[in-house]
Amino acid sequence: MTKLTQRLAAGLEATARRLRRLAREDQKVLILGGVRSGKSRHAERFMARHPEVVYVAPGLPAGEDDPEWAARVAAHQARRPANWRTLETTDLAGALRDASRPLLIDCLGTWVSRVLDDIGAWQQADGWEARLDERLEDFLAAWAEAHVPVTAVSNEVGSGVVPATWSGRLFRDVLGALNTRVAAQSDRTLLVVAGRVLELDGEGRT
Repeated sequence: MTKLTQRLAAGLEATARRLRRLAREDQKVLILGGVRSGKSRHAERFMARHPEVVYVAPGLPAGEDDPEWAARVAAHQARRPANWRTLETTDLAGALRDASRPLLIDCLGTWVSRVLDDIGAWQQADGWEARLDERLEDFLAAWAEAHVPVTAVSNEVGSGVVPATWSGRLFRDVLGALNTRVAAQSDRTLLVVAGRVLELDGEGRT
């Protein structure tokens, strides 16, 4: 092959790779970011192109006993399009398997916190590790099998200081490992920093 034909062949292959990626990139997307990074806003804009979306909220419902959390929930609700439906549940695997329209899960960090609470991890109840593995594996299997476009938001926990408490380190380790496995099964992984979006590819480059 001449140098010209080699360059043309390389260009065609690169274009083919981009087209293959575009054909599947909207199916499963993980959006990571720190606190107040803009990750939720970006996820909402990302999903807004779908005519109908189910917003899956696995965190604690708003309550009068925590006005700050209630204000956060209200701010999120106010931003959502009127035609979006909200599903409050910790059964993310069930939500994924039953889905008939695109899903936005916000966020995996609040879900992990509730799961750790549900299984008695904070008290180190007997068998909590096995129950944790079961819940995580069930979610990961459902994520891998998702048949509708789905975007999950999660906290990036690997850049801060080591938490001073055992419970803080447990949360960081569980969520960090979960993020890694979800990213491995996603078509796109995005990192939001100070409102700016970085796309992470499968080879560890940006």
